[in-house]
Amino acid sequence: MKFSVRGFFQFFVLLLVIGGLYYLSTRNYLLFHSLAESAAIVIAFFIFVIAWNTRRFLENQYLLFLGLIYPFVGIFDFLHTLAYKGMGVFPDSTGANLATQLWIQARYIESVSFLLAPLFLFRKVRVAPVLFAYSALSTLLLLSIYPFGIFPDCYNEGSGLTPFKVVSEYAISLALVGGLALVIWNRSFFQLRMLKYISISIVATIASELSFTTYLSVYDPYNMAGHLLKVLSFYFIYRGIVET
Repeated sequence: MKFSVRGFFQFFVLLLVIGGLYYLSTRNYLLFHSLAESAAIVIAFFIFVIAWNTRRFLENQYLLFLGLIYPFVGIFDFLHTLAYKGMGVFPDSTGANLATQLWIQARYIESVSFLLAPLFLFRKVRVAPVLFAYSALSTLLLLSIYPFGIFPDCYNEGSGLTPFKVVSEYAISLALVGGLALVIWNRSFFQLRMLKYISISIVATIASELSFTTYLSVYDPYNMAGHLLKVLSFYFIYRGIVET
């Protein structure tokens, strides 16, 4: 009975948060975006703190691997938030391209990690090499935007999303589908509740990515829906790791 009451309360609070963010998006989209991204960033780093402090005791290495990579996702999301059109943090970038490039890079890191994570159901995570590899990858991705400027454009003012951005969203979704299929295939390694939360998180992320293939403006309803779905996906992966 206690679990049912607690579960209902958590679901009710989640609905309030999502409803509040939706209402805010109709009043002040830039504030909505900053709060939605901030919530996901905080969850990303909290997941890392939990994974780091339980790494010696966590039997499921899948969760440890995901915990180690989420701060890198959080860093890119933080930069994406600062670069968002209208924030004015990067005066040399007045359009939406920089923020969209950072978004795509974050989602590539996240989706590929979900595809790789099932490998660690069968082997131990070596923490230092994982952190080094992701640090090096993150540095190269950031350098590809600035100062080298070789990362493809993702948004053009006037015409909207570039073909590279749209194809990337589908590629990211395909990687997530592969990650979900591998989790379900190896479901014997997961507690039922953990499996449920991870699956919901991946499905929400896929839905979020697909919504980002259709928006024309970074302030339109499809963009808003994608960010709300992202908050949901981070919440459920947090539940899957923390409750475990």
